[in-house]
Amino acid sequence: MTTQHPVDKAEIAGATFRQVGRRLLPLLGVCYFLSYLDRTNIAVAALTMNADIGLSDAAFGLGAGLFFIGYFFFEVPSNMVMHRVGARIWMARIMVSWGIVAGLQAFVVGETSFYVVRILLGIAEAGFFPGMILYLTYWFPAEYRARAVGWFMAAVPLSTALGAPLGGLLLKLDGVGGLAGWQWLFLVEAVPTVVIGFLLLRWLPDRPAHVDWLSDEQKGWLQGRLDAEARASEGQHVSEWQSLRHPRVLGLSLVYFSIVFGLYGLGFWLPTIVQESLQIEDTLDVTLLTAAPYVVGTVAIVVVGKIVDRQAKPARITIGAMTVGGVGLAATAWLSENPWVGYAGLCLCAVAVMSSFPGFWRLPTAFLTGAAAAAGIAVVNSIGNLSGFVGPYWIGFLSDATGSNQWGLVSIGVVMVAGAGLTALLTRDAKTV
Repeated sequence: MTTQHPVDKAEIAGATFRQVGRRLLPLLGVCYFLSYLDRTNIAVAALTMNADIGLSDAAFGLGAGLFFIGYFFFEVPSNMVMHRVGARIWMARIMVSWGIVAGLQAFVVGETSFYVVRILLGIAEAGFFPGMILYLTYWFPAEYRARAVGWFMAAVPLSTALGAPLGGLLLKLDGVGGLAGWQWLFLVEAVPTVVIGFLLLRWLPDRPAHVDWLSDEQKGWLQGRLDAEARASEGQHVSEWQSLRHPRVLGLSLVYFSIVFGLYGLGFWLPTIVQESLQIEDTLDVTLLTAAPYVVGTVAIVVVGKIVDRQAKPARITIGAMTVGGVGLAATAWLSENPWVGYAGLCLCAVAVMSSFPGFWRLPTAFLTGAAAAAGIAVVNSIGNLSGFVGPYWIGFLSDATGSNQWGLVSIGVVMVAGAGLTALLTRDAKTV
């Protein structure tokens, strides 16, 4: 019996990672692109929708954030179902459901209907993101996972970089077919989600054993590596139910809360802030300026993912990104009276938020596996995403109360810096930070 040379194993590992990445990451990225587009196109729609249906800043912020209430209550159950029935069927169900509800946003007529549809959209989409993070653990060993998360989550900034100008163009369809431009935006952007949802039934494999595009040798290497990681994680004795209340899971949930606070606090309000502070009237120009930081963020999230895997220091890189973004935003919002300098601070924060994701999502998967990972990841994401409710409403409230968005931006910076400090506390005894 011959022993395989280490170089051969390295070659198998690299070839397998590339093959899995080429097959899965573009598809997952398209799905997440549509997810983020359908939940945040409300920010572009607000440029004309709010006046049409009579929404105040506070009412819009509340409605935008109500998405995360339904999302919160259904995250953990959804992820547990996916772990049992498989990603192919469950992700298809989620995408078709949220695509239909996203299109219904075109027919809101006031505060109440706006609130109801946003809650329903959160319920429909619940479980998609943590399910995808869990799905990546079925295919990518730890040393490749940050890169995979980076490529997958590049869909977030890319959806704004492309979606904001697209939304600006769709707003110009105002009056066509008797519909407002913002109604066309919701309808047109919802259709691809439903179509891709049905296609997942054919295109999305559940596990490595179910595909014919990996050789038996590649399947053996990949499953062996994943099984070894699962055994190591099981040695930490974190069960499915323990993960729901594990101190580190709850701590990481608060860290994620601070990251998402910045993500959605900026995401929902950036077009409005750009329009008001820079005094730009043309909606297409506003959406192009909104897209700019996310173009840079798309590159940053991929590059940072590679750096995290190469250096194996996910916590330190996450802490650095959050600190730079938080301090930069607060400083420019508070100290600068030049609106373009303030815009630069918004750009810096947006890029920093993007850069924090690859490292962060290696932290919970470092000690959770199987059903515990399904539950724990869902807890982190559901609690963290509550800031998607708190952040937009808080900024809208402060804008109404003070007549300026300055304090809202400062609060985002403070929360992000606090999250960086908590990350340092949670990982101070970890072997790899």
